[in-house]
Amino acid sequence: MTFDEQKARLAGVVAIPVTPFDADGAVDADNYGKLVERLVTAGIEVVTPNGNTGEFYTLDEPEARRCLELTVKAVDGRASVLAGVGHNLAAATRAARHAADLGADMIMIHQPVHPYVSANGWVDYHAAIADAVPELGIVLYLRNPAIGGEQLARLGDSCSNVIGVKYAVPDVVRFASVSRDAGLERFVWIAGLAELSAPGYFAAGATGFTSGLVNVDPKTSLGMFTSLNSGDFPDAMKLWERVRPFEEMRAANGNANNVSVVKDALGQLGLCRPDVRPPSRLLTGPEKEQLFGLLSSWGLS
Repeated sequence: MTFDEQKARLAGVVAIPVTPFDADGAVDADNYGKLVERLVTAGIEVVTPNGNTGEFYTLDEPEARRCLELTVKAVDGRASVLAGVGHNLAAATRAARHAADLGADMIMIHQPVHPYVSANGWVDYHAAIADAVPELGIVLYLRNPAIGGEQLARLGDSCSNVIGVKYAVPDVVRFASVSRDAGLERFVWIAGLAELSAPGYFAAGATGFTSGLVNVDPKTSLGMFTSLNSGDFPDAMKLWERVRPFEEMRAANGNANNVSVVKDALGQLGLCRPDVRPPSRLLTGPEKEQLFGLLSSWGLS
């Protein structure tokens, strides 16, 4: 695909699949493939293995490679594969090359986890990875409010394959400013805080959003995108109200149960085990009951 074709697909629902584990705690390859198949069959056009909903930071390097391999196999050319990469520069570059060798379409570079991130160093980190895979589209995962339009524009000038920004700073005013300083039409701007933030970020210029909820209820996520894409904000907000309790469960206590809620929902639907790895935890009994009530109200359980 050309970079323009990749950008067109990013302007949609970017699904972040969970990583199911088996009874021994290993990646459950069979269920992983089934979950990805479910997303693609529902109409998802971009799948992001090794994202945060996929518990990227709990996976070792062989496991992350395995998840990408399973995704490419399950997608089978029917959607774009946006592979999550990150950690130290050497590991991220190895993962990027592996993605290119497997035939992934794009990579998403996770926000660097380091206590001392300089603006120039941030640009250098991403440029080094982008330069290692010039054939792949690059999506930046931006969670740091200190990175502004100047850095994004400079990175875009030096690396023509940087095509999108997953913006996950919870500040729509900051997003509006950064996107315009960097070039609103230059990159695809993806609301990186899922459905609850999507209407506000779309109003400020985003054209796509990421989703973990889509693992559970693809129809609702795709419906919200259709409404936002057509400018029907009242209809989008009806769906926003529907998913609000679910997303608030995920966001509670500093996002402590962000993945746990999604996986437990999938477990209640019989699609995979609810197991998560530390530092996440399983839901409590009352939390499970609350989630069951939500799924029942949606007609899913």
